[in-house]
Amino acid sequence: MDFKDAIRTIPDYPKPGIMFRDITTLLGNPRAFRRAVDEMVQPYAGVRVDKVAGLEARGFILGGAVAHQLSTGFVPIRKKGKLPHTVLGEDYALEYGLDRVEIHTDAINKGDHVLLVDDLIATGGTALAGIRLMERAGAKVIGCSFVIDLPELGGADKVRATGHAVHSLVAFEGH
Repeated sequence: MDFKDAIRTIPDYPKPGIMFRDITTLLGNPRAFRRAVDEMVQPYAGVRVDKVAGLEARGFILGGAVAHQLSTGFVPIRKKGKLPHTVLGEDYALEYGLDRVEIHTDAINKGDHVLLVDDLIATGGTALAGIRLMERAGAKVIGCSFVIDLPELGGADKVRATGHAVHSLVAFEGH
């Protein structure tokens, strides 16, 4: 399956010059969604995975499905202020300013093997913050799985440079 055919591209969103890669069309296509989840799971079949951590928000959809297929727990990595219990957080740089991701302090057990999941990796900022957060919580991040890689933005290479495996289903050139 060519996943590019299942992903809608919206030019000039959210600002001129950006080609937004919209996976809602992939999620709405039962065959493409199933195949994407199967291919995200495949590299980790037979590997110890205690939890799948999904980055807000599309990472929740994909991560939940991947966790189900791997018969493991799911950890939502949320934006600041969205979780109701005691949290552990990690700040990361945006183009202009800082943002923060958080998990519940009891979401990860020390030594858990965690797979990080999101829909897209661009500059790598959110993924790297998620990795740091999981590791500060005591987990071992065994890999990162994305539907889309935007290689020109270098995020996957930044994650690999930290010693973490990156798996993506499709790459789009440009921003």
